[in-house]
Amino acid sequence: MDKANPLLSEMALKTPSWLSQKGPLSQIVVSSRIRLARNLQDVPFCPWAKRGELDQVLRAVKAAAKRSPLLKNLTLLSLHHLSALDCFFLMERHLVSQELAMEGGARAVIFDADEITSLMVNEEDHLRLQRFGSGLCLVPCWGEIAPLDRELRSLLPVAVSQEFGYLTACPTNVGTGLRASVMVHLPGLVQIRQIDKVTKAVTQLGLAVRGLYGENTSITSDFFQISNEVTLGKREEDIISGVEKVARQIYDYEESARRRLMAEAKNVIYDKVGRAHGLLKSAHLLNFEECMEYLSAVRLGVDLQILKDVSMETLNELLFLIQPAHLQKLAGSELVPEEIDSHRAKVVREKLGNASSL
Repeated sequence: MDKANPLLSEMALKTPSWLSQKGPLSQIVVSSRIRLARNLQDVPFCPWAKRGELDQVLRAVKAAAKRSPLLKNLTLLSLHHLSALDCFFLMERHLVSQELAMEGGARAVIFDADEITSLMVNEEDHLRLQRFGSGLCLVPCWGEIAPLDRELRSLLPVAVSQEFGYLTACPTNVGTGLRASVMVHLPGLVQIRQIDKVTKAVTQLGLAVRGLYGENTSITSDFFQISNEVTLGKREEDIISGVEKVARQIYDYEESARRRLMAEAKNVIYDKVGRAHGLLKSAHLLNFEECMEYLSAVRLGVDLQILKDVSMETLNELLFLIQPAHLQKLAGSELVPEEIDSHRAKVVREKLGNASSL
């Protein structure tokens, strides 16, 4: 294992503040994110840029960050100085995308201590700004990231068209360059077999349904990411309002599904939650997929007050700690798959060992 970055080792011990469970509707809408795509003038988009051109972008961003009151005190990490494990650790923290974690060369990320604001450099676009928040809070996230966007545009020559708006590598981001997304937990809709109907309706409204880590990732257990697809010809406020409206509708559907389950299949739900809880407290080998499935059931049990002495904060912490790179950072060494599964089970047992059921 390459020499561990001490900052990342410290980060592995805490949960990002946007998983605080303090935001609106956070028992179902786990988190919100606003992402902005920006590119520099007269430099090819990242998929077509040469190494020297990507170096040029990175140097320009580093110089701007030093002059930026909003960025100068944040952490900047050049990914080519990090091990592959550390890069995937940053992906598990949602600070970088899967694509950025896997790419070499002149790539970097800038982020604050609370991991609420981050800036990816040379992903699909030269700049990708992100702001996270707990629960359904897209409007506040937009209000908090807009000043940073304005400041960067005052420090860097951003590619923008009078006719089309901000120019981006992917046509679906042209315009505002804004992606508004929410992460939702929908075990009720999955259990009553209505999730396909809901996701189909969401896509018909022009929104995308993705996995836990966003684009190009599969659905993990009962967690879904909902976001807008197109930004061209739309105002930022209208995009955000549209995603928030759908998120509120999904929240209502999920609450209704949970009430229906408790009215019509209470014993089934109690059994599902109890089995998942018991397995998590006693298992000695857990792969990621089954662990997420059991945690989803326990999370539902906590929200329905089937379980006591288990906090949502603990469950949110486990969403991070059970990931492969986190487990290896905590272990201080690279692990083979069976060792990862063993460490995962151990971490879960320790976190849930004192919990009991009603």
